[in-house]
Amino acid sequence: MRIFFSCLFFCHFLFAQEKTETTSLDVTYFKGNVLPHTDDLQHFLKGHPDGVFVSVYQKTYGHQEWERAFNYPDYGGYFIYQDFKNDILGKVYAAGALYNFYFLNRHLQFKIAQGVAYTTDPHDKEDNNKNAAFGSKIVANTNFALNYTTKIFDKFDLKAGLLFTHFSNGRIKAPNSGVNTYGINVGVTYNFEEPLEKHVDSLPKQKVTEPIKYNFVLRAGISESPIIGSGQKPFYHPAFYVDKRISRKSAFQLGTEVFFTQSYKEYIKFMAIAYPDEDVSIDTDYKRVGVFVGYELFINRISLEAQLGYYVYQPYKSDIPVYDRLGMKYYFTKNIYTGLSIKTHVFLAEAMEFLIGVRL
Repeated sequence: MRIFFSCLFFCHFLFAQEKTETTSLDVTYFKGNVLPHTDDLQHFLKGHPDGVFVSVYQKTYGHQEWERAFNYPDYGGYFIYQDFKNDILGKVYAAGALYNFYFLNRHLQFKIAQGVAYTTDPHDKEDNNKNAAFGSKIVANTNFALNYTTKIFDKFDLKAGLLFTHFSNGRIKAPNSGVNTYGINVGVTYNFEEPLEKHVDSLPKQKVTEPIKYNFVLRAGISESPIIGSGQKPFYHPAFYVDKRISRKSAFQLGTEVFFTQSYKEYIKFMAIAYPDEDVSIDTDYKRVGVFVGYELFINRISLEAQLGYYVYQPYKSDIPVYDRLGMKYYFTKNIYTGLSIKTHVFLAEAMEFLIGVRL
């Protein structure tokens, strides 16, 4: 009997809590084109990829500080089915997490979504050797969408706009030129509940200031050289940088890093032996040193990061001297964080990096 009354009390306690969020469902159809960022993608341009983007998310109303700071965004999960309309590329199924940010009186919605995807037809030396885009069945997925949204009736909203999708395994396994698609999308949002009253700050906004912070980061993972079948090797990318937070949301970065990439070392050896006319020495130093500037967007415990770097030391120049990085961090505390980032040379991914860092 005590257990029965305890359960009743617990249920009453749950339902008595103030509701702080509502749930919505998006179903969007999209159609577009493959962006040919490498020559080996030209034969993929026969069709116009299309698919369905399904999102389930929570609408926020300012019960937490970060919700008010970012104009009451949404957060949740997504699922994508995309058909590349090409027998070589096949289809992909993706799932992950998303944020929706709003502008122009909440009519303009900007979606950021990131997760993992399953490819139905990756590279196979016997059955699908023309697929230079996907070297593995599991790849990373990143999406950006910009939509105009408006209420049509009752709990339904209509949305339409532009969508960009990216699929790549970060050269965990070769080949890996990846696929980028761009196009238009149109869809319907169903709001399961009526909107709640928004909480607003009663106090004037205070300027967030911090002294310069010092970051020590180790990025690591596995990668394979562009030579298919050369094998996966570990890499280590230690970095040091300073950042200066200029507001509640933003910080700028300046730093340096060293790249110890074992697959790059093996690639130099291969080129020296297989292509003697290229005049590549087998003893060429594989290490690289870069300097970079960056920007970090602080949301809550999660932040988004973008960096642009330049190799000041690059004895073997197989890539352009400029590189870039996009990533996401999660702060366990104010000083310790982890995350995931993709290092690329323009559109060509070099590494999917898992990181651990300290900010002092």
